Amino acid sequence: MVYDCEEVSTTKRSLSAIALGSNLGDSQVILEGAIRSLEQTPGITVQACSSWYKTAPVGGPSQPDYLNGCALLEVQLSPQKLLETLLGIEQDFGRVRQERWGARTLDLDVLLFDDLILETPDLQIPHPRMTKRAFVLVPLAEIAPDWVEPVSGVTISQLVQRLDVLKLSNE
Repeated sequence: MVYDCEEVSTTKRSLSAIALGSNLGDSQVILEGAIRSLEQTPGITVQACSSWYKTAPVGGPSQPDYLNGCALLEVQLSPQKLLETLLGIEQDFGRVRQERWGARTLDLDVLLFDDLILETPDLQIPHPRMTKRAFVLVPLAEIAPDWVEPVSGVTISQLVQRLDVLKLSNE
């Protein structure tokens, strides 16, 4: 389904998948703190959280390895409000945007939102690079293996099978 952001009701309950990552500071403490922040946010219920995975950085400058994971959220927010909420939580944890794909204390990305296909200047759902990233698909498959990615029509577990996941290590 393709919607304009404003057409998605904020009273409707939707399921969203997000990615979490950190490679500055105590990443595990930061990621767990972000989950607690999400749990305390009105309009968001954390349904599931994956394990944390230690992964090498992709693109950008030389930097430390990441700790990555995914969470499933039941939300009563529009996709845009969810994005704004995630950006606020990133800021609460000291996120400073200096360079693309640079090191960060916390990175939160909207991956999926029900079966929505959406493209705005600041938000694209499904996330445009998620199907090519093991550090996203492996933890997502842990908590939502049967979710069908709406552009490809393929389940998350099938997308994982298409990737070389040998470089991903469970932390």
